[in-house]
Amino acid sequence: MNLTMESDDDLKAWQEAIQDVKPLPEKRVEQAPAPAKIKLKENKFETVALKPYKHEVRLNATADIDRKTFERLKKGKILPQATLDLHYQTEKQAFEKVQNFITQSYLQNKRCVLIITGKGLHAADEFTPRACLKTRVPQWLSQEELQPLILTYVHPTERFGGSGALMILLRRRRA
Repeated sequence: MNLTMESDDDLKAWQEAIQDVKPLPEKRVEQAPAPAKIKLKENKFETVALKPYKHEVRLNATADIDRKTFERLKKGKILPQATLDLHYQTEKQAFEKVQNFITQSYLQNKRCVLIITGKGLHAADEFTPRACLKTRVPQWLSQEELQPLILTYVHPTERFGGSGALMILLRRRRA
């Protein structure tokens, strides 16, 4: 009998707790994401209307470009239209420069750019991690602000820096 009373009390408490609950509407309308904000050199934001473009930005990704273009990029047959050298930069300085460089290149309708990270062979002291920028720059390229602007990136041929650089193919800016 005690068990039944506890169950009845639990049932009453449950019914009191859910008395104001209303079911969700059957149809949900998903809203389009807001246009991406692009950071300019003067630290002002310009809104560029980009269609939602979800893809994984990673080394040697080929899902969004044709094989011939990818092979030309990898073999260094597509020349970079702009270069950013990150040697002797702190991580914070490099982050700001990479963001500005990619967005400015995109806004200037550049298609292929080169970022030289260095190979990290000479650290200043034993406590500084080697190849810090070499590992961080690819992470920055997949961030929400830059990801819609980039199709893919590769380590270029030795002529352009090999594994100490990234050749980046930018998305076309369509007006």
